[in-house]
Amino acid sequence: MGTTEGPRRVTMTPAARRVLEAAARLFYERGIHAVGVDLIAAEAGVTKKTLYDRFGSKEQIVVEYLADRDERWRVLLAQYLDAAQPASAARVLAVFDASRAWSELNSPKGCSMVNAHAEISDPAHPAYAIITGQKQWMLALFTDLAGDISPDGADHLGRTLMLLHEGALVAHGLHILADPISHAREQARALLATTAGPGFFGT
Repeated sequence: MGTTEGPRRVTMTPAARRVLEAAARLFYERGIHAVGVDLIAAEAGVTKKTLYDRFGSKEQIVVEYLADRDERWRVLLAQYLDAAQPASAARVLAVFDASRAWSELNSPKGCSMVNAHAEISDPAHPAYAIITGQKQWMLALFTDLAGDISPDGADHLGRTLMLLHEGALVAHGLHILADPISHAREQARALLATTAGPGFFGT
């Protein structure tokens, strides 16, 4: 994932937190480009001066919005991984379980990173590194877990699991089939059983 320094972050004062909470809701519901700082300030109950004093720009609010979601996702995922049986195959399935829980609670319109990337495709935008970094981190996680299952095929298996996972997130946001994340989980389980054998789940 490289060693480049991540985007600048701001210190969260109570006013900044109100701005971030309002912006996060509006960005996710309406889209990043459709939401202006006037609306964010009004929804947060702060002046535009306060908003700019805390964040400096709308771009920085977008950075904080996406980084905050990523951080909260990683906390939830860690809980699921810690609770899973130690076998890597079981931990892979725990990723899908965590995604299903997260999506039901936080992402009725699909993955915020995927949605944001549809609006932010310029690598120079400070939020771009948050978006791509989050997906690179997920790919690295799947590849690392795959390494214990198929040492010689870890890259291929990791990419396949990543595609199942990301496709399920997109389908969840489109609402064109029921419970796509659970379906992707079952496909992942079948793939892992073929690759490693059913006993590798630790059950």
